[in-house]
Amino acid sequence: MSLKIKISVLMSVYNTPFDIVKRAIDSVLSQSFTNFELIIVDDGSTLDFESLLLKYAIEHEEKIIYVRHKNCSQAESINRGILLSQGEFITIIDADDEYKPNHLSVCLSEMSSLDLIASTTETVVNHEHDYYVPDRFDTSQVIHVDDCILFATLFGKKEVFKSLNFHDMYGADAHFYERAEQQFMVQKLNLRTYIYYRNNPNSITAKVKKQSLI
Repeated sequence: MSLKIKISVLMSVYNTPFDIVKRAIDSVLSQSFTNFELIIVDDGSTLDFESLLLKYAIEHEEKIIYVRHKNCSQAESINRGILLSQGEFITIIDADDEYKPNHLSVCLSEMSSLDLIASTTETVVNHEHDYYVPDRFDTSQVIHVDDCILFATLFGKKEVFKSLNFHDMYGADAHFYERAEQQFMVQKLNLRTYIYYRNNPNSITAKVKKQSLI
């Protein structure tokens, strides 16, 4: 009998260069905890890298599930991944970030009395101001990333994700976490096992930040 999958890792991809996506995938495949599946949802990318991504997924098909749909949003892509997931726990990785090798094991070790966690990150920046992102309540103001709920650091029981879909909005991560607080045991932890690349000018937060300065 096959081993029941413990963790489903979800990744939404949209027009991220293949070498960066591969870095994220490889960080998942290199985890010290190995009982996981990686579900990659291509959100209708228009860049010509689909064949490369599919080929790499096939090379690791014992761990990777690859699906594609028309462009709708990161939130909807993750919702699709939740429906496809088989793991007891669910977590996320952004296509332009990466995990430290112990990320899944550390997150799992925190779940004995909790239903959902979020965590701080090891944040990679080019400039000091990159540590600050637009406040979702007032995008003309900024807050430090350590004070945010970050989408891809969420890790929790499948029932949490199945009962609370992500909404297509800026701050969808914090919105999800706040709704989870009303029903489940949740906590923000200082783990820093997730590597968050804030030096990407094409990220959603970078675009919102740039727009707020216009």
